[in-house]
Amino acid sequence: MRSVIVAAVVALAPTLTAPAARAAAPPDIPLAGVKAHLSQLQSIATANGGNRAHGRPGYLASADYVRSRLDAAGYTTTLQSFTYNGATGYNVIADWPGGDPDDVLMVGAHLDSVTAGPGINDNGSGSAAILETALEVSRQALQPTKHLRFAWWGAEELGLRGSQFYVSNLPAADRTRIKGYLNFDMVGSPNAGYFVYDGDNSDGTGAGPGPAGSAQIERTIQDYFTSIGVATRGTDFDGRSDYGPFIAVGIPAGGTFTGAEGVKTAAQATLWGGTSGQAFDVCYHRACDTTANINDTALDRNADAIAYAVWTLGTAVPPVTVYSETFETATGWTVNPAGTDTATLGLWERGDPEATASSGAKQLGTTVSGTNDLVTGRLAGSAAGDHDVDGGVTSIQSPPITLPSAGPLNLSLSWYLAHGSNSSSADYLRIRVVGSSTATVLNQAGAATNRNGAWATATANLDAFAGQTVRILIDAADASGASLVEAGVDDVKITR
Repeated sequence: MRSVIVAAVVALAPTLTAPAARAAAPPDIPLAGVKAHLSQLQSIATANGGNRAHGRPGYLASADYVRSRLDAAGYTTTLQSFTYNGATGYNVIADWPGGDPDDVLMVGAHLDSVTAGPGINDNGSGSAAILETALEVSRQALQPTKHLRFAWWGAEELGLRGSQFYVSNLPAADRTRIKGYLNFDMVGSPNAGYFVYDGDNSDGTGAGPGPAGSAQIERTIQDYFTSIGVATRGTDFDGRSDYGPFIAVGIPAGGTFTGAEGVKTAAQATLWGGTSGQAFDVCYHRACDTTANINDTALDRNADAIAYAVWTLGTAVPPVTVYSETFETATGWTVNPAGTDTATLGLWERGDPEATASSGAKQLGTTVSGTNDLVTGRLAGSAAGDHDVDGGVTSIQSPPITLPSAGPLNLSLSWYLAHGSNSSSADYLRIRVVGSSTATVLNQAGAATNRNGAWATATANLDAFAGQTVRILIDAADASGASLVEAGVDDVKITR
């Protein structure tokens, strides 16, 4: 696990928050149980040359320890072997009986250390926390609605080799059955921060959002920390831990991280305590990453967050799709429904968008799913501003959508707004739900700074519209004069 980019969580816009699905009450994971596993991993490293690295005897002994505990708890386990750098590596895969086999929730952590040390925080902490969570599933004889699968990955420190091998060798049908992956890599850093992977790209930094469903995972984990009064900050999906192979094939992901060699800022020390100007883990990838290199409070909180996510997501009643629109076919969306649009170029249309760039990506040539999306003038032209929104407002409206009379009803969609530094707050992307009343789901204004296109996710609770027939109305505006404005929307869904 290497350092990741972290940033403060910034609100997307004034959105309505969807309530959590019904789920069984999550347990309090005993810290003593997690630390007992860490002691075992330390003893294994001490007895095997001081580490638990890929291809070394300490790694196989670690895998055997984890597997033996799971076998005794009633899991069906597999020791999956692979070869890297001329050495055999192993993934431990453990399936809990029951749950929907077509709706799999995976929970993973890498089990290997670097050769320099025993790797107790990196990543004995994540491995021990998910192991104790898996054992608690057994102790409670949990009957989840999803099928639960836990995984301990080999050779992560050499480039995600174990998780990549697992994902690459899954048959396509099995890959589509995995509906979410939770990753926990370094969750007991001594100078801890509380970072949650930014599934919806609300931070607007680095990589874009995770695959659809990642935002729900992020919110679920944030809900736990909110419940105990601990603030979190986002961390980017930069592909440097074992979620990488999963998001690369479209599997939603999330998880927590307490920091590696990155230095804690004064603002972060004010927020969480600890020492500013010092690394989150001063023993990162060093021999001193022992059982003495663990923050018990951070480890305890993160273990409970893991259990909260597993219980909340794993036992939630699956939502029923009321309405879904991927824009792959024409379904009756209407441009300029009120006949009042003023834009002369860049009108909303459904199509396969062409990429444009001006001081960075503006119109995105990629969609969230499939080939088409809703986009403001899908062509690129010879210059970035040839088919952007010009001259005012362009709007598009969905066909009528009849909502059930009972909720909870939740809307989700993906969006982006891009503009140049010649924009202002008069430019915008706005999304509303219109029934007997109107609710604004998103109102993203422009600014006199460059904003590159990046897919983000918005959600809203629609319980106030239960039993009504509604329409989704989307507006984009270039109202700042000759400013460069591009926007897109994809994967609109309403669930119950």
